[in-house]
Amino acid sequence: MAEHADHPAYPVGLRLSGRRVVVVGGGQVAQRRLPALIAAGADITLVSPSATPSVEAMADAGEIHWERRRYQDGDLTDTWYALIASDDATANEAASAEAERTRTWCVRSDNADVATAWTPATGRSEGVTVAVLSTDAQGRDPRHSAAVRDAIVEGLRDGTLAAPHHRTRPTPGVSLVGGGPGDPDLITVRGRRLLAEADVVIADRLGPRDLLDELPPHVEVIDAAKIPYGRFMAQEAINQALIEHAKAGKAVVRLKGGDPFVFGRGMEEAQALAAEGIPCTVVPGISSSISVPGAAGIPVTHRGVAHEFTVVSGHVAPDDERSLVDWAAVARLRGTLVLLMAVDKIGAIAKALIAHGKAPGTPVALIQEGTTAAQRRVDATLATVGERAAAEEVRPPAVIVIGDVVAVGTATLPNPAE
Repeated sequence: MAEHADHPAYPVGLRLSGRRVVVVGGGQVAQRRLPALIAAGADITLVSPSATPSVEAMADAGEIHWERRRYQDGDLTDTWYALIASDDATANEAASAEAERTRTWCVRSDNADVATAWTPATGRSEGVTVAVLSTDAQGRDPRHSAAVRDAIVEGLRDGTLAAPHHRTRPTPGVSLVGGGPGDPDLITVRGRRLLAEADVVIADRLGPRDLLDELPPHVEVIDAAKIPYGRFMAQEAINQALIEHAKAGKAVVRLKGGDPFVFGRGMEEAQALAAEGIPCTVVPGISSSISVPGAAGIPVTHRGVAHEFTVVSGHVAPDDERSLVDWAAVARLRGTLVLLMAVDKIGAIAKALIAHGKAPGTPVALIQEGTTAAQRRVDATLATVGERAAAEEVRPPAVIVIGDVVAVGTATLPNPAE
């Protein structure tokens, strides 16, 4: 390879589906590279006397064929691509020499200079593979290549790197996107990408509002709380807005706080769209029922303390005939109770839980505007939480955690505002 060292590598995408690939060595390099080869549909043979547990699991699952021995001359017969990554320098040299004789493209993890192929820093976004190779043969910098790869892929995923479709564009329809608990960094990668591709965004008040400022200027942003209701109820008006914009051929994102199906009425919207024959994609979000307690330093489960957690909507008081909650059963649970939409009902809920046998001294935490810069935590007990919430002027949105996990550990994770 010395006479070729001054020339840059020629980038190409190998189509390995159904074609023989040999991997020599079952260590950490093979563990990192094998999943992509499996995804490419390659017929993979691993030659190695040992392997990491993850590589062994791939063999046990039938994803690769494992020859549990050292490399032997002839192992690369009829091979299209070889990855040489063992800790046996002699075997690596011999396998590399065979690859040269048989005209097999060969990657060497121990000595890239004598290899006939290099593995690029690779990442994937929706429908696109990004592969980065250094063009400087004398000063290859894998970390720089990986950093460039990461910057491009992240930009494509979150929409900060504009790459409009020319032959095709997103299919008109509606995406119900869970925006997470409030911190814009906690939306999923897919949710953020769909936002970047949207023509219309219908946003909830509790969604990650900071993301709306990042949208391109042509995107129409509609505040769901300000949709004129007319003869419709609030949810019916939102459903109608989704339907009208989708039927107009627009790519619509319904941006919701938390997860669309956790007290988010997402299924009602999906059903309304289905009735009109409109395609609907559901993108799960991080629920505030788990993430907000975590941000405040409270695990909803903890070994030896709580083996289960229950999430309950508190928007209806226990004595309200519309309530669907069996508060007596909830009071008997020994695990963690997480209440959403319960700030103005917490006093009545606490009294009901105590009346049904819950200990008055049970720890309670109220976390207001969790994961945002305005996050704050107020601690109380079941007996005092009603008075504490009023005295501290706790306001929605707030997540309330009831149970011994509140007292687990005395250190609280840093407040996002600090």
